[in-house]
Amino acid sequence: MKRTSASILIIAAVVGIGVGFFVDQLLTSTGRATFTPTITLPILLMLLGAVVVTLAVPIRRATRGSNARPVNPFRAVRIAMLAKASSIVGAALGGLGLGFVLFLLTRPVTPSLGSMGTILATVAGGAVLVAAGLIAEHLCLLRKDDDDEQPGGDDPGLHPHH
Repeated sequence: MKRTSASILIIAAVVGIGVGFFVDQLLTSTGRATFTPTITLPILLMLLGAVVVTLAVPIRRATRGSNARPVNPFRAVRIAMLAKASSIVGAALGGLGLGFVLFLLTRPVTPSLGSMGTILATVAGGAVLVAAGLIAEHLCLLRKDDDDEQPGGDDPGLHPHH
C-alpha cells in the first residue's frame, strides 16, 4: 500500500471546494437558502479522527519499543486503509466547507456569524481528520522483515512498508 500523497488530498479539497460553491450557487439561484452544516458535523469529524488514531496506536506499540511483538498484518492494513480514507474524506469535507465560505464571501450581504461559524468549524474538523488520518497511517507502518525479500526483486519500490 502506498502512503497518501499530497496531490490526492489537494485534488479532494479542490473538488470539495467546487462542489460546495456549486451547491450554494444552485440553491440561491432557485430561491432557497444556502446550505449550512449542523454543528454535529465538525464534532463528528473530530471524533472520527480521534478514533482512527486510537485504533492505530496499538499497532505502533506492538511494532516499536523493547517488547515488540508480531502484529496481524491484515489488521494493520485495514487500519491504514481507514486512515487513508479518513484523510481523503477530511480533505473533501474541508474543501466543501471552504466552497461554502468562498460562496458566502462573494455575496454582497455579510453572512451571519452563526452560519459562518459552523462552516468554519466544518473546515477545521476536516483539517483535523486529515491530520489524524495521516498520523494514523504513519503509526501503522510495519518494519520490513528480513524474509520480505523476494528472489529477483532488488527494487525497494516493490516492497511497500505497510
